Amino acid sequence: MHSDPDLDLAFAALGDPVRRALVTRLARGEATVGELGEPFDLTPQAISHHVGVLRRCGLVEQRREGTRRPCRLRVDRLNRLSAWIDEQRRAWDDRLDALETHLAEPEATR
Repeated sequence: MHSDPDLDLAFAALGDPVRRALVTRLARGEATVGELGEPFDLTPQAISHHVGVLRRCGLVEQRREGTRRPCRLRVDRLNRLSAWIDEQRRAWDDRLDALETHLAEPEATR
């Protein structure tokens, strides 16, 4: 079995509901850590930690604009996750189609 550490880190990061919500918010556009934290009952440090996890796995990047540090979603990284999921879906669809064909054959020909 082949493991891709980048995918592993990204999927692990997205296993947390707060981080998934942050990714969903960033899909609408850039935001600072303070803006990202507004809907949550979490400390700014907790939100910064979640953003840090997303940064380390490559799903989010931050840049400095004077005193602001807006976060931005890296869509190219999300596309890698999506491509992996699509590959898995195709493989399972093929397996299920083969099973359906097999089960539809008359028993005498099996």
